[in-house]
Amino acid sequence: MTGDRRHFLVPAALAGERVDRAVSLLTGWSRAEVVSLVEAGAVTVAGRPVAKSRRLAEGDEVEVTGEPPPELPPAPEPVEFTVVHADDDVVVVSKPAGLVVHPGAGHPTGTLAGGLLDRFPDIAGVGDPMRPGIVHRLDRDTSGLMVVARNHAAHAALVGALAAREVERIYLGLAWGRFESRRGSIDAPIGRSDRRRTRMAVKEEGRQARTGYEVRHQYEDPVCALVECRLETGRTHQIRVHLAAIGHPVVGDAAYGGDRPPLRPGRPFLHATSLAFAHPVSGETLSFRDPLPPELTTVLSALDARPDGR
Repeated sequence: MTGDRRHFLVPAALAGERVDRAVSLLTGWSRAEVVSLVEAGAVTVAGRPVAKSRRLAEGDEVEVTGEPPPELPPAPEPVEFTVVHADDDVVVVSKPAGLVVHPGAGHPTGTLAGGLLDRFPDIAGVGDPMRPGIVHRLDRDTSGLMVVARNHAAHAALVGALAAREVERIYLGLAWGRFESRRGSIDAPIGRSDRRRTRMAVKEEGRQARTGYEVRHQYEDPVCALVECRLETGRTHQIRVHLAAIGHPVVGDAAYGGDRPPLRPGRPFLHATSLAFAHPVSGETLSFRDPLPPELTTVLSALDARPDGR
């Protein structure tokens, strides 16, 4: 390793790993930082630029030129989202599908965090500077309600309430198949998938995860169900992974086996429809509901119009 060039021979322990993960482990940089270098052509194997998903073999020669740019906190920018409630301590928003919550690999701008800073500059410096004011997230393609803290005290109180499972978060999803029980819970640990590192999976060594569900409506043509899901923990992709694990992937969810005809809404049919929590200062119970967006109500209307829709 010399100057701004780093040379590595891939050890046996990293054989079969993706370039981005291997370089992250070898340098101590984050995966997002490594991805930025890969996309800039600054990571080569045997002298040639590679994709981040390239699998390495023992003895491969990897060269990294330069260092990743420092991660910068989001800057204020106009972004479309709906403010449902705002006071001196908290903001509740309805996030549209397709909007990333905070900057990350491939999404340095155009995030909810930047939009929040544009409308509520006082959240800068609240909590993690890369995620100002944010105490929980929604997946990019999941729509619905989120609460954001406007000061340090509110942030600490909301983080504590989430950890103590005192925040009620309810989602509506459309899932494939016919559920054997109208109500139930899925208690299965979730961790990073070994095969696809951008996805999650039920894993014995994963983090505890629990999702309660109730079937609101069963459809027969095609066979699918409108399901209300209640988060008892908040793991990445939790509802999507849990429903797929019991054989009922979310309709439209390409990552977990739910993108299939004849229902293709162009996104996972999953919406954070209800949010309730104690106000971090007054203690008053705040409760909010958010109706399904048009692209999802259109799917339900089509199902209801079928002769066997019941």
